[in-house]
Amino acid sequence: MATTPPVIKAEKREEFGKGSARRLRRDGKIPGVLYESGVENVHFAVDRIEMTALVRNDGTNAILELEVEGNKLLSMVKNIDQNVLTLEIDHIDLLGIKRGEKVTVSVPVVTEGEAAQDAVVLQEATELEIEVDALQIPDEITVSIEGKEIGDQIFASDITLPAGAELLSDPETLLVNVTFEQVDEELEAAAAEAEEGGAEAGADADETVEVADGGEGDEGASE
Repeated sequence: MATTPPVIKAEKREEFGKGSARRLRRDGKIPGVLYESGVENVHFAVDRIEMTALVRNDGTNAILELEVEGNKLLSMVKNIDQNVLTLEIDHIDLLGIKRGEKVTVSVPVVTEGEAAQDAVVLQEATELEIEVDALQIPDEITVSIEGKEIGDQIFASDITLPAGAELLSDPETLLVNVTFEQVDEELEAAAAEAEEGGAEAGADADETVEVADGGEGDEGASE
């Protein structure tokens, strides 16, 4: 969580359009816009390597202070446009926030621990939406499956959230379902038939080859 957000220096953009954006990207920069309610949008450009490192380390909920013309603007990464071929960031949108302000974010859910032997753990949801202080956004929400038995389930309402955070997702959202390995009998039967058919085809092919080889031997003997 970004209790002390990093400062990223940016330059204010005065030119717009695809041509300007291409020139910025060619120079190793990312064009972006900072939006904040009641405040004029700030169009900026930042170093690609620096911003990419921030997003890679802190995720799409990354908090930063954008320094533009000497002013530090507390903000959160709101949206990223990536190049479909290179996966590099082509454009970034930031949301201006204030210290102490709560924001709505989706946080990844991860499991830890080992369930009971022979139990199969199915993670039914990978994110939870919460409202939390902008400087207290957790990197992830951890769910323990240690010792869980077949038939156990974990719902959003079972999760302990960080202090001050509020769950916005449906409390009945199923996060983890502990079950047993299910065998599809129809698929198994089809696979067995296919294997048997392949074996029969191989046997027929071998028999054909033997007959053909025998015919060639007779012809050679008659000559």
